[in-house]
Amino acid sequence: MRDDGYSSGSVLLSFLLGGVVGAGLALLFAPQSGRETRQKIREMADDVKEKTSDYVHEAKGKVSSLVEEGKGYYDEKKSILKSAVEAGKEAYEKEKEKYAKS
Repeated sequence: MRDDGYSSGSVLLSFLLGGVVGAGLALLFAPQSGRETRQKIREMADDVKEKTSDYVHEAKGKVSSLVEEGKGYYDEKKSILKSAVEAGKEAYEKEKEKYAKS
């Protein structure tokens, strides 16, 4: 996988911010009354807030999933290492007894 320095989160955030800025400029330069402009800005802000909330919720879910996956990996490797250490101790004790009897 190629690492070009941009995460999918930063690309999505940049896209959202660009959209907000573009939409805001379009509203400010459109020929309409102040009331209509304020209403459209309010609707746009609500939409951005909802999309941002969804994005944050999705990101939290992914992070939680990765943390749980990492914990499982850690526990698995810890168990393997513990078994190897125990086997080493047993082998050491057997060899120690073997040489003690000689």
